[in-house]
Amino acid sequence: MVELLKCIKKIRFVSIANFAAAFGLVLLFACTSIPTIVPDMAMHPAHPVQFDGSHGPLTAKQGKEILARLKKNGADTNIFDRHLTLEAEIVGSPLVVGNKVELLVDGPTTYNSMFAAIGQAKDHINMETYIIEDDEIGRHFIDLLIRKQLSGVQVNLIYDSVGSINTPREFFKPLQASGVNVLEFNPVNPLLARKYWQVNRRDHRKLLIVDGQVAFVGGINISSVYSSGLSGRFKSTRGNLQWRDTHLRMAGPVVSEFQKLFMATWSEQNGPPLAARVYFPIPADKGNEVVRAIGSSPEEPYSQIYATLLSAINSSETRVFLTNAYFVPDPHLLAALKEAAQRGVDVRLLLPEKIDSAMVYYASRSYYDELLSAGVKIYQRQDALLHAKTALIDGVWSTIGSTNLDWRSFLYNQEIDAIILGQGFGAQMQDLFEKDLESSKLVTIEAWRKRPLGSRIREMAARLWAHWL
Repeated sequence: MVELLKCIKKIRFVSIANFAAAFGLVLLFACTSIPTIVPDMAMHPAHPVQFDGSHGPLTAKQGKEILARLKKNGADTNIFDRHLTLEAEIVGSPLVVGNKVELLVDGPTTYNSMFAAIGQAKDHINMETYIIEDDEIGRHFIDLLIRKQLSGVQVNLIYDSVGSINTPREFFKPLQASGVNVLEFNPVNPLLARKYWQVNRRDHRKLLIVDGQVAFVGGINISSVYSSGLSGRFKSTRGNLQWRDTHLRMAGPVVSEFQKLFMATWSEQNGPPLAARVYFPIPADKGNEVVRAIGSSPEEPYSQIYATLLSAINSSETRVFLTNAYFVPDPHLLAALKEAAQRGVDVRLLLPEKIDSAMVYYASRSYYDELLSAGVKIYQRQDALLHAKTALIDGVWSTIGSTNLDWRSFLYNQEIDAIILGQGFGAQMQDLFEKDLESSKLVTIEAWRKRPLGSRIREMAARLWAHWL
């Protein structure tokens, strides 16, 4: 089944006959209705926005002071008033104050920051990744983790079975021999499959926690495709095309929230008992950023990051800037983007010109015409393979994580994201977005409607598979 899914992604639709064949195949699955993945948020009563600090929940007065500070000198928006109470109801995790957040752009910066954090570990390292490849970067991570394990630091690793399907099992044996706990998420091997195994379920998270005090979250896997420019030590095994991605380094009380998400996955996947370590050290303030940790799972009635992003878009008043690698929106997200543009919000999508999946490439482009017609601006990154998953709304609500804007992320994957509030970090996100636009091309509706007939047919065919991409 896994091989079938991989083959489907490689299909090229080059004729009307192929289009018809694809349509027939899709009809086989047509009995599955489109699920409701957006909660009825209007049913939730309004509550004051709750903030947590290093010493626990803050008082209502302290919360109001923080909101006032977030709004001061900010954009002309009421997103905090309109959205945050709904976000709390949707997600359940607190807004945590007292954090230091560092924006990490691309693999070299991210890996060097990770290497430094791992090198300074004294108690434990918890790592969760979709892909860890048997290449120079992967082996360097393995060497570092083994070295820390042998020095007395407990290392616990979760990797996804499908995401790392090309990585041989022998790759992990040195880790296990050194005492590292290695957990394969949702094993493809039927002999190792756990109860309630599902072929579509994947752990798409990218999370690294060191000593319960520093956390890394974003879109970067462990692979040499990101290593361009990394001190000249590592070379990509997939050609010379640079991968463009975004990650975060966080220190402060919010790290405990990400640690809880790692522990929940370990427990749900029946991982071996973890060695006693200080996984939840006494939190201390490290900065001034307000952060919320969001972990989405198919076990939940709906994707939490999806629902809160949708609410934020619906609450936007000035601008919605989305950067995403795999854009295959469901009807609710599509409608939210069009409606925002039609009410005067500056809606911009930064999407890849080149991508590693032909099916996603054409399915994504099947939505361009209706988005452009509604006033949404679409840009395509030209000189890199765009893999980032970020959002900036009204200049004050930012998110960075692993979630793509597609059905797979919304329905089948475990994802992890960080939401950061405030104009200061929002300004960094704005600068990064504008820098990406310098290397991107604006798609105009006039030029788009002149594209070849063959491209249109491929787009129509790929869109039929949107639910399964």
